[in-house]
Amino acid sequence: MRPVRDILGKIEKWWDAGETFGLATVVRTFHSAPREPGAALAVSAGGEVIGSVSGGCVEGAVYELAQQVCQSGQPVLQRYGVSDDTALSVGLTCGGIIDIFVEPVSKERFPQLGAVAAAINAGQPVGVATVIAGPGEVGARRIIWAHDTAAPAGTLAAGERLDQAVDDDARGMLAQGLTGVRHYGEHGERRLDELSVFVQSFAPPPRMLVFGAIDFAAAVARAGKFLGYHVTVCDARPVFATHARFPDADEVVVQWPHRYLASTPVDERTVICVLTHDPKFDVPVLEVALRTPAGYIGAMGSRRTHEDRLARLREAGLGEAELARLRSPIGLDLGARTPEETAVSVAAELIQLRWGGSGRPLTDTAGRIHHG
Repeated sequence: MRPVRDILGKIEKWWDAGETFGLATVVRTFHSAPREPGAALAVSAGGEVIGSVSGGCVEGAVYELAQQVCQSGQPVLQRYGVSDDTALSVGLTCGGIIDIFVEPVSKERFPQLGAVAAAINAGQPVGVATVIAGPGEVGARRIIWAHDTAAPAGTLAAGERLDQAVDDDARGMLAQGLTGVRHYGEHGERRLDELSVFVQSFAPPPRMLVFGAIDFAAAVARAGKFLGYHVTVCDARPVFATHARFPDADEVVVQWPHRYLASTPVDERTVICVLTHDPKFDVPVLEVALRTPAGYIGAMGSRRTHEDRLARLREAGLGEAELARLRSPIGLDLGARTPEETAVSVAAELIQLRWGGSGRPLTDTAGRIHHG
């Protein structure tokens, strides 16, 4: 796949030079489509092409459409598919279906491209929301930054309600590194679907580091993957830390947890779950974890285990401010007992911390359901 990120350097040069070029982006796929949403192809004013949207199946047709769009100035949402009796026509021989949004891009049409490119190059998460179909202005665009402190740029041209709804959804998708289409009513109504908005997230998925190769870890890894995390399970015991036991994990690492954690990247979006409840494993790894910028650090165990753990960490030299970051026992109070229920309680706590929810039943609250 060649997402916009991979062809950004070239199209930014065209944009800087004041050119108008055609940008084709896969926005939706069905069945065995060869590319994921976000794959992109661009065609310059002079006919140069970079990127790919289908691995060769429909590139020729998309190339011509991109040139037509540049001449007409009108963006187009085009679907490409194939059936057994049309396999030799323009389409996908794999039997899949892809929707491709083709639009003209220039400084006038996409004035925020420079800022978006700068954020991507700096590793700062940014989302780009574009109206691709329905009532309103197709091609209208809004740029959403990961943090509320930076105001979104641009408008989707259908009123403040739509802009706010997309801002909320885009930040959620950005936090999980998700790219895809969201549907709304003409003015942003969430229960309607006349208007389609493609949200492209430029951010790596946040990491979830799960320490302890036990059955609870398998359930937490599954929940973490469902929430959009890049999940790593780590344990020093090779007989337990296997891909067969943790099929939902992106990585399974056999190493002492504290050594692995000290050598792997950790940022403010990183989630650390210590599930060993064995002092020889969890105290050393928590000593490292509480000195990282990780956004969430949780440890499983009883309250007695937690008190013993705190005493050992104090002996290791950690201060009260560092210890206050530790969420133990891990998860929200849902009455969870099984590994799967415990994983739900951990996932619930992560969602609550991400969006600032109260953790109370919604029937007991008032005002907006969605926070921030």
